[in-house]
Amino acid sequence: MNTSNLLLTEEQFAVQQAVRDFAQRELWAGVIERDEQAYFPDELVRKMSEMGLMGMMVSPEYGGGGMDTISYVLAVEELSKVDASAGVMVSVNNSLVCYGLEHFGTPSQKERYLSRLATGEILGAFALSEPEAGSDATSQQTFAEDKGDHYVLNGTKNWITNGGRADVFLVFAQTHPALKHKGINCLIVEKQWKGFEVGKKENKLGIRGSDTHAIHFNDVIVPKENRIGNDGFGFKLAMNTLNGGRIGIAAQALGIAGGAYELALNYAQERKTFGKAIAEHQAIQFKLADMATQIEAARLLCYRAALDKDLHQDYVKSAAMAKLFASTVAMNTTVEAVQIHGGYGFVREFHVERMMRDAKITQIYEGTSEIQKMVIAREILKK
Repeated sequence: MNTSNLLLTEEQFAVQQAVRDFAQRELWAGVIERDEQAYFPDELVRKMSEMGLMGMMVSPEYGGGGMDTISYVLAVEELSKVDASAGVMVSVNNSLVCYGLEHFGTPSQKERYLSRLATGEILGAFALSEPEAGSDATSQQTFAEDKGDHYVLNGTKNWITNGGRADVFLVFAQTHPALKHKGINCLIVEKQWKGFEVGKKENKLGIRGSDTHAIHFNDVIVPKENRIGNDGFGFKLAMNTLNGGRIGIAAQALGIAGGAYELALNYAQERKTFGKAIAEHQAIQFKLADMATQIEAARLLCYRAALDKDLHQDYVKSAAMAKLFASTVAMNTTVEAVQIHGGYGFVREFHVERMMRDAKITQIYEGTSEIQKMVIAREILKK
């Protein structure tokens, strides 16, 4: 699907082509095995880092690519067409970790952490969700006790992407319970610190190559200089960062949908029944027409949200709309791709069943579809 290339600059088109080539050349061959083994190899992480994919939007001053959000969307989309686990790994490091540090961190924090994250020397994770705090992120039970020049951190985080292999974590914790969400802080925590424990690896339905763990903090000493922003700024930081993260997940969903559509289209033109290709049957044509139309609409919503962000306009609504719609399209498209493949769609070697499993999480993480509707409604009802 190349019609939207008319909207791209030469630089953006070059990014799209380079990542597409990488995905087809490096990611495709072992994607089924990575899904079955629930593993993403360090060699592929290193290659993505060498391509500059881990800090695409970070200023060159800190080792990043200084690219725009549309270029980032294109990269995540192309990765996710082949392997959504690669897409979310890049999304989290860029949208959540690097963005939070670059826009809200101190110069010393940027110097110490951001430059290494942007180049892929180290990997980052965003630790907000807890056993009792998913959509309700205000209900943080992880506690950071203020000890003057440091915090003592205790608690558990759940479903942390990059959790087992990340080196640096942005951890959200309650410091002043009486202040509720205004008492939450964000702390930069290093994996090797005493009391930091990587918990169980989640055995997931989809994006199985993505490393997802629980994380435990047992009296972890965090220097006060590792707090991002003023005391109590953590919740605002989380919500601001997640707005941009939703653009990344929308791009991931768009990629999953696009990958499944392309496989279904090719299969429909090759598979014959009743003496002709199934693409000649109107029932299949209608499915393909719906898929193509919905994907194009999702792509334009993603581009709109990315452009709003690049133009420094309010992108809360456009990001929520992009994620809501693109994740729905990903789910619908992958289900129809399996249907078009018939019995072959139900077996792993044809890929679309994996894409269907991968699609579901895009309706859940970084804000469920229901949360996106709440965000959109709040924005359109503003006076």
